[in-house]
Amino acid sequence: MSIIKRVRDITVATLNERLEKAEDPVKLIDQFLWSTREEIIQAERLYQQYAGHGNHLKVQWLQAEQLKDKREQQALTALKAGEEHVARIALHDKASSEERARNYRELYEQSQSSVRDLEEQLRELRSEYQAVYDKREYYAARMESLRLQQRMNARYAGNGMNGSLGQQPDGMFRRLEDRISDMELEARSLRDLRRQGQEFLVEAGTAIQSVIENELEQLKRKLQQEGWKSS
Repeated sequence: MSIIKRVRDITVATLNERLEKAEDPVKLIDQFLWSTREEIIQAERLYQQYAGHGNHLKVQWLQAEQLKDKREQQALTALKAGEEHVARIALHDKASSEERARNYRELYEQSQSSVRDLEEQLRELRSEYQAVYDKREYYAARMESLRLQQRMNARYAGNGMNGSLGQQPDGMFRRLEDRISDMELEARSLRDLRRQGQEFLVEAGTAIQSVIENELEQLKRKLQQEGWKSS
């Protein structure tokens, strides 16, 4: 595990501990995001420097390889011409170029390993930043909901909108609902009674209708004696 990775683990653990005690977690998360963003910027700069340095090492390595091959060809040419002294000089330069190429190749491979480590650390930092940012948005939304709820509670408390007064609209609508329900029930009952009376009259025989008419007349006379006048 790299030193940066261990430091990040400690930082995240510290953040978790502080979040549990923070009154404003969003502010604390913003501080953490700012710090992480600065680390990402610095890591990106270091990555660019490493990448540029790696390219330089690769150029030096390949140039040394080319010079080594060139000196070998020059040594062959000198031997063919019978100039062994020149061939020895070319081979000496070839050996120096070969060692130089080997050294630069090792440096280049080391730089590539460091570049890969930086790439992994950048990936982790960016992933961590995004994960914390998403949490920040969630907690920010919750904190805003809490603030709005507190403002609403304060407003209603300041206006005395509590206790029985706060229940007046509900009570009013309940009474209205009961009244309308009673009126609907009365209307349905009268309608059902009329419908049943019509059906009964249609089905009843002449004798039964005569009895009903007599009883109806008796009821009318009784009502007239009590002062009722038919319209």
